[in-house]
Amino acid sequence: MTVLRERVEFEGAFGDRLMGRLERPSGEARAFVLFAHCFTCSKDLRGLRSLSRALVAEGFALLRFDFTGLGESEGEFADSNFSSNLDDLVAAADYLRRDHRAPAVLVGHSLGGAAVLAAAGRIPEVRAVATIGAPSDTRHLSATLLAGAPELRGAAEAEVTLAGRPFTIKRQLLDDLDQHRLTEAVSSLRRPLLIFHSPLDEVVDVDHAKRIYLAAKHPKSFVSLDRADHLLMADPLDAEYVGRMTACWASRVLGQSPALHAEHAEESLPHGRVVVSGGASGFATVVQAAGHLLPADEPQEVGGTDTGPAPYEYLLASLGACKVMTLRMYADRKRWPLEGTRIELQHSRIHAKDCEECESEEGMISRIDVSVELLGPLDGEQRDRLLEISERCPVHRTLIAEIDIQSELVAD
Repeated sequence: MTVLRERVEFEGAFGDRLMGRLERPSGEARAFVLFAHCFTCSKDLRGLRSLSRALVAEGFALLRFDFTGLGESEGEFADSNFSSNLDDLVAAADYLRRDHRAPAVLVGHSLGGAAVLAAAGRIPEVRAVATIGAPSDTRHLSATLLAGAPELRGAAEAEVTLAGRPFTIKRQLLDDLDQHRLTEAVSSLRRPLLIFHSPLDEVVDVDHAKRIYLAAKHPKSFVSLDRADHLLMADPLDAEYVGRMTACWASRVLGQSPALHAEHAEESLPHGRVVVSGGASGFATVVQAAGHLLPADEPQEVGGTDTGPAPYEYLLASLGACKVMTLRMYADRKRWPLEGTRIELQHSRIHAKDCEECESEEGMISRIDVSVELLGPLDGEQRDRLLEISERCPVHRTLIAEIDIQSELVAD
């Protein structure tokens, strides 16, 4: 996949020029993601680059930028605060809306995670929010700053060393942090929420993730980052994992198929031919059929990411769709008043000895229970005949007939 990268700039909360990096696929992006970095960090943190690449590889576009006074952005960091960070985020969304497409997903790391939770309500196009190592209360940062510079309790400003670098912090930042009630913003988020947190995070304890999760309303999800550090820099795979998991989750939330990688693309598949493609890990799969892209996956309880129906669910869907179409054709030909059909199917495994009509007498066999609901003023004879016809649909007949499946390896 060809990745387009560009430096962008836009006006921030105080009128200063903010600098950002936009990465996107060469074709149409599935959605735009707006990323907010941690307190005193920058858009060019190594872990963020890995996370961005992983999302772009899945077809998303991502904008990450430096808040006022940090990285390449103009302005005085000492004059900024949590409220101005929220204004910067809204300004970044305005830029995307004006020059590209408004962000559908917000992702934030550490204090940036708190920022996306608080700012989501101000960006109407946002449909999903994800946080990484986020605090559940902005006063968590106040406590950290006061621990490093106790004189801030009475002084207008003080120098605080954070991650080995000195920063001038003004009392106004603490006052601003104390005004925000993050759990209230979380409880009224009204958007799907994905929470990443490491149980070994020494900067923001994992209990903060618990409080965010409890405050949020469904749909909400939590993903443990196992042995990851707060900045996702100890192992490059941690940031990549967050990026790919976010892509799978966002695809589900946005009602999209998993990204179709260029190496698997087929220009125009004829009817009757299907191509199924999987990635280097996980069960998320793309099905190409007659110009349509369909997701397939397994539920989370069996190790999948639930981005699409499971294979057996597609099997049931195929059988059910064939029955509905067959009934429609037959009723139209007979000019019977069939106003609609609803078919419910369920697959299970049963002991062969429990099946009176089966040839096998030992072991387990597959069973599909089919419930057919026919709508319209049909008489009893018509309904019985339609049930009989439903069992003659091509897919039904294929499933109960002998099937010869030939498999071969394709040369590299």
